[in-house]
Amino acid sequence: MHTDTERCVRAVQSKDARFDGWFFTAVLTTRIYCRPSCPAVPPKVENMTFLPSAAACQQAGFRACKRCRPDTSPGSPEWNARADAVARAMRLIRDGVVDREGVPGLAARLGYSTRQVERQLSAELGAGPLALARAQRAQTARLLIETSELPMGDVAFAAGFSSIRTFNDTVREVFALSPSELRLRAGKANRHQPRIPGTISLRLPFRAPLTPDNLFGHLAATAVPGVEEWRDGAYRRTLRLPYGTGVVALTPQPDHIGCRLALTDLRDLTIAISRCRWMLDLDADPEAVDEQLRADPLLAPLVDKAQGRRVPRTVDAAEFAVRAVLGQQVSTAAARTHAARLVTAHGEPVEDPLGGLTHLFPSPQALAALDPQSLAMPRTRRTTFTTLVAALADGSLPLGIDSDWEAARAQLSALPGFGPWTTEIIAMRALGDPDAFLPSDLGVRRAAHGLGLPSTPTALTARAARWRPWRAYAVQYLWATDDHAINHLPA
Repeated sequence: MHTDTERCVRAVQSKDARFDGWFFTAVLTTRIYCRPSCPAVPPKVENMTFLPSAAACQQAGFRACKRCRPDTSPGSPEWNARADAVARAMRLIRDGVVDREGVPGLAARLGYSTRQVERQLSAELGAGPLALARAQRAQTARLLIETSELPMGDVAFAAGFSSIRTFNDTVREVFALSPSELRLRAGKANRHQPRIPGTISLRLPFRAPLTPDNLFGHLAATAVPGVEEWRDGAYRRTLRLPYGTGVVALTPQPDHIGCRLALTDLRDLTIAISRCRWMLDLDADPEAVDEQLRADPLLAPLVDKAQGRRVPRTVDAAEFAVRAVLGQQVSTAAARTHAARLVTAHGEPVEDPLGGLTHLFPSPQALAALDPQSLAMPRTRRTTFTTLVAALADGSLPLGIDSDWEAARAQLSALPGFGPWTTEIIAMRALGDPDAFLPSDLGVRRAAHGLGLPSTPTALTARAARWRPWRAYAVQYLWATDDHAINHLPA
């Protein structure tokens, strides 16, 4: 979008927050870059240039605005709506792969050479993978400086910097303030906000509107005891992370999602935030989704009633695939019971002094080692379960945010017991395909019949062609017509 100068200028002059994250405004006279909704007086048109990423702005010598804080804007919705190499690379960079594995590791995951990855990212985003990762490290450093009382040396290494000198230079270059000055400013602004020792509290921004009832209701209604819970108005769950474990509490608020993280290793902060944003679908563009779905006169009343529905996803694709098999042809309560038994028997214990969480969900390796006869399920589903966890454990079925959606569908469909419903629910909630569709789902068919839509899978699929590429969001609107617990925030 940054190449459409006229459209970008209109967005900046109207301070339209819907475009935050889509592009950044760099001011040639002040050498500052802003989000489109910056409250400052817009600069003259001839003094503005538009760049596709914060990394591109920083690489071009611009520093972040102190008023609108463009480094904290929602991410571009493009990266979650596409499955090409650039989008998959951006999801991996956001997940901290470059910091952990370097650019060669990123390229290997994508199946390209390092040179190809750098060329494609630079062409589309104006910055290579190292610059994009550096911008993310700067944002993480700012979060730790402003929300914790850690010594600056600990902040530097937790944010992924290789040295304190690099950390200091980057913070000064990006924010035009030293780390100590950033902490001092944040302390004055947040002095009335209570802090819980051992936790990091922050706000997760999103593009309005956002309807939280089915998003948090779904996560709470299907919560596995010991791994997830709803407590004090927040959805809480345990996290398995590269360097350790964590517990997160996510609270819906009118203009943001409150996020409180307790981590055993602060190097996991960036990836924990990324996975929480992914699970809650916070980088979605609800205006584009709802505009497309509202064009269908039978869906329009549902969209107008509760705009901005999101797709409830997961923090762990392998975990969700296992839970999808456990939920085949049984009720939500039965699926939770099956999962809770696995957690108690094979999950890793964690400490949660602020709540009732007790375990991480078992890893595929732990589940692959269990005795199949101990599974209280029919023989055919037991075969489906053991085949899936074996493929996940040995790496022959890689599921994650970087998965090629169609390739993953083909692999899942080849497993015994995997029909269209199981494959599509994994594509929707674990892999994040915004066009995944469940025409055979009982709730979808019942809602379609009530609205006057075709209710047979074949006819409904044909009608749903006009909803593309947002059919996963159409499913959320259809599900919401039922009075099921997944559609309501817990009391």
